Amino acid sequence: MEQFSSNKFVKVSTPLGGPSVVLVEMSRAPVNAFNQPFWEELGSTFDKISRDGSVRAVVLASAFEKVFTAGLDLLDTGSLANIEGLDPARMSLKLRDHILHFQSCISAIERCTQPVVAAVHGVAFGLAIDILCCCDVRLSSPTVKYSIKEVDVGLAADIGTLARLPKITGNESLLRELAFTAREFGAEEAVKLGMISRVVQGGRNDVIREALEMAKVIASKSPVAVVGTKRVLLHARDHSVDENLEYTATWNQGMLQSSDTTDAFRAFQTKKPAQFKPLPKL
Repeated sequence: MEQFSSNKFVKVSTPLGGPSVVLVEMSRAPVNAFNQPFWEELGSTFDKISRDGSVRAVVLASAFEKVFTAGLDLLDTGSLANIEGLDPARMSLKLRDHILHFQSCISAIERCTQPVVAAVHGVAFGLAIDILCCCDVRLSSPTVKYSIKEVDVGLAADIGTLARLPKITGNESLLRELAFTAREFGAEEAVKLGMISRVVQGGRNDVIREALEMAKVIASKSPVAVVGTKRVLLHARDHSVDENLEYTATWNQGMLQSSDTTDAFRAFQTKKPAQFKPLPKL
């Protein structure tokens, strides 16, 4: 596995021993407030993991017990310092480029080849929701406080919440209420919204443990099948049924020729766990 230990604000480890399951922990004290170096590190970390064929599943959590992330660091204005003195048109172009870069860094979680399981604990405000919407599966401790916080700081959420959450949730009326009011909501309401799979009793360690167990199960499956499933699901979100069926047929015309299919069938016959080859490094 490629080494990812050089990051300042993002910790990467393999707590289950092997390289197939990676734990990514956000770690910018005291509350994981995001400035540009932090979100760039998070994006580059997931891009590196995505290219590592030995990794089969990822868990995303916070290094701090009481907070997942408090969102954007409102005291840090360094990333926007170079727009001063520009006229409105040039300032707009610069701001647009800044927002697109920010979006791309966070979207690296969604782009990640491997499934990403979020283990949420503590406070999850603002950018936390954007990040969670990029994850494939979301587990929550019972005491998490969530908020789509952006209207309280005078802006519409622009890093993915308003684009992705309507396609995740089964309750658009509740979603709009939460987005318009920035009201705090808890884990049970997040389940009702459809944002969270389930609530894991306990604190940080408990929800991370549960997420790692899920990641371990995912990592035991055919990596070709898991990668294909993620890509087909992402395509289905933004395309019609007919378009997705066509995409799936094109995808599987190649993937069905994988040795994983034979290995899985042999494992089924012998009732022994299949040993799948790692994906190539990209």
